[in-house]
Amino acid sequence: MTTPELPASRTRLILPVVGLALMAVVSAVAGLNLALPSIARETGATQTELTWIIDSYTVVFAGLLLLAGALGDRFGRRLLLLVGLVIFGTAAALGMLVSDPGQLIAVRMLMGLGAAAIMPTTLSVITTSFPEAERPRAIGVWVGIAGGGAVLGLFATGLLLEWFPWTSFFGLNVALAAVAFVGVLAVVPESSDPSHRLDIVGGVLSLVAVAAIVFGIIEGPERGWSDPLSWGALLLGAAAVASFVLWELRTPHPLLDPRVFRIRGFSAGSLTILIQFLAAFGFFFVTLQYLQYVTGRSPLEAAIALLPLPLVLLPTARTSPRLAQRIGFRRTAPVGLAIMAGGFLVLSQLRVDTPYWFFVVGLALFALGMGLAGTPSTTAITESLPLAKQGVASAVNDTARELGSAVGIAILGSILNQTYRDGMAGVVAVLPPEAQERALGSVAFTSAPQLQQMGERGQQLIDAAFRAFTDGVGTTMLTASGLLVVAAIVVWVVAPKPGAAREEACTVVDEVGPALA
Repeated sequence: MTTPELPASRTRLILPVVGLALMAVVSAVAGLNLALPSIARETGATQTELTWIIDSYTVVFAGLLLLAGALGDRFGRRLLLLVGLVIFGTAAALGMLVSDPGQLIAVRMLMGLGAAAIMPTTLSVITTSFPEAERPRAIGVWVGIAGGGAVLGLFATGLLLEWFPWTSFFGLNVALAAVAFVGVLAVVPESSDPSHRLDIVGGVLSLVAVAAIVFGIIEGPERGWSDPLSWGALLLGAAAVASFVLWELRTPHPLLDPRVFRIRGFSAGSLTILIQFLAAFGFFFVTLQYLQYVTGRSPLEAAIALLPLPLVLLPTARTSPRLAQRIGFRRTAPVGLAIMAGGFLVLSQLRVDTPYWFFVVGLALFALGMGLAGTPSTTAITESLPLAKQGVASAVNDTARELGSAVGIAILGSILNQTYRDGMAGVVAVLPPEAQERALGSVAFTSAPQLQQMGERGQQLIDAAFRAFTDGVGTTMLTASGLLVVAAIVVWVVAPKPGAAREEACTVVDEVGPALA
């Protein structure tokens, strides 16, 4: 592997440049959530279509991350980062021209392709550019941007939506990608391993697995869980997962050797990241609709309501490595997950008239727990594999993030959709058939002017829709809280004791042999 030695002055410039590229990718996941009510009103998108508009990006993103990490190792991390920024920026420019839900989903898939090339490369550039002593701090900044950057992107999107249409969101993505492209050209060095072999079959199987599972979860409430397409997609996804594992165990140059999950720090760190982002991006998808539909906030006001999140998350993510070095990852990560669970338990009590201070309590606990567990988990993953495989280590970390995001949006979005539809099923009988389907499809129907003309009956429909929607919000938050508690227990059991992690990792790497050389 070729990794240049860099002067300290240049190393310091790398972090803000890759941070900007990362910000573009993360804000593209979270920022569009803020525009969902506007998209639903102007394009007529249903709740299921809204879920796909968000998740089509993360499905392609998560499904290709492992292959993208290997491509960076083989052909050059700087080159892949530049290519990813071009694809991402071009797709975002196309997004400024669309007005149909189907077209929007296609644009988001193309953006996900670019994002898959960008995200693992940003982390592997950090791990191959910074000295070992400085690496945890740099990773802490990366984790802070990856988490808090989502809300900062929301705030920027909220500002745009105050004065411009929802398509202006894509203009922000274009600008971030363009500036990051110039920065990468100027300061990021090339590093690669020309001898690295690619596993195309493994890459295709990983994409099929993620896409099929997410498809089944999202379409289940709309089509019915007994529909052949719903359960057939879930079966296909399970078969693809099994095929991926079997193929990776047999091929001489695996994309990801499943045996590395015997490294307990690696597997515990991956699980922590997966569940954290399952909860976090399910939260963004659900709560940003709650803040606008139910509490009546504008997009900017909804973004401002989330600002306590980065104010707590960013400093916590930067300081948590020192705490982990002192008490160990085995304690830090489960405590962080448990605190997050407490925050989601608070948020599960949201109602139509919940005061803002109550929302902030849940938000602060969520941010504190995420910052506490996130950086040590990422460090545990990257330190488990040798330097030559940092592209794969970074891709596993990012796959856990984006797979968690995709599945979280799919699961929590489907629970929200199902609970809302169940709550409205008996209420919409007074409406004509076409209006019934619209009312069941999305809570956005509450902004229809026709409801105002219905007088008291119209207001009753609006009130019923808000109750059904907040019931869905409560159920999703309670589900996320339960998953976080289970993950905290599993991580505490699985994670290695302090001092044993590096020795265990070396033992497994020696056993696996050439696959991790």
